[in-house]
Amino acid sequence: MSLFGSTVASLQNGLDYSTLKNKAIANNIANVDTENYKAKDVVFKQLLHKELSNEFHAKRTNEKHLTFNRHTSQSFQIVTSKNTQYNHNGNNVDVDKEMSALAKNQIYYQSLVDRLNGKFNSLQTVIRGGGA
Repeated sequence: MSLFGSTVASLQNGLDYSTLKNKAIANNIANVDTENYKAKDVVFKQLLHKELSNEFHAKRTNEKHLTFNRHTSQSFQIVTSKNTQYNHNGNNVDVDKEMSALAKNQIYYQSLVDRLNGKFNSLQTVIRGGGA
């Protein structure tokens, strides 16, 4: 049994995703004038759909045996967009798109932090013995 439950682990995964996405966006913005630089993005949905479509079934010798589901150790990955070119120097970073993605990611990150703070405040209330 975990002290914090699975909610905190899920929030931690979300924070890890958001942090990696923020690094990718910052790297894209920093390289906006770099020749032949291709923008990078952190994806989760594509990886999820790919994994869900590749179901893994283990051989069961008894109907009471549990089925096995394959889980990936990493729930998100960095991909490079190579199909587009916005600038004459081969660079495909769209600053407006990156700034919009950065703002959206910051809101997402802050909402996760707020939820995590709420979980810890609830735990603190329980430790102190309820309402004061």
